[in-house]
Amino acid sequence: TESNPPGDIPDNQAYVVFRPSGGAFTVKVPEGWARTGQGGTTVFADKLNRVEIAAASASSAPTVTSVDSGVVPRLRGQVPKFGGPKVSQVNRHAGSAVLLKYQGDSAADPVTGKVVRDAFERYAFYRQGHEVDLTLSGPVNADNVDPWRIVSDSFSWK
Repeated sequence: TESNPPGDIPDNQAYVVFRPSGGAFTVKVPEGWARTGQGGTTVFADKLNRVEIAAASASSAPTVTSVDSGVVPRLRGQVPKFGGPKVSQVNRHAGSAVLLKYQGDSAADPVTGKVVRDAFERYAFYRQGHEVDLTLSGPVNADNVDPWRIVSDSFSWK
């Protein structure tokens, strides 16, 4: 019998293509997850996992330095028990992106009050004045390497 840690996304998870209104990009997201949106941000969530997609205009491409000096301090003030930030340049199918990995506490469950320690991967993609930040999160001990690779590699500019 397979025993999965809380937040582990099943290997047989199906994915569907998400294209926001305006259609500047597409990205695959897990099928059947609840979708919410506000402004340029769309969130897909299921149990303990989230995929957050935030699109905005940007005058220049994010760099390791700009994320380290701008985004990290902002998140430190927003994410409870923010820790372990690591910023690097990575390549995905859509090209180069700045990856910020960090940890933080989830919001308390409204029913149980339980807080989960989450691991975050935030990819910043940029093209022609447009930045898309793709943030993937789930419990620290969940084995979501493959699902997060599927989502981050599926990002594509249109």
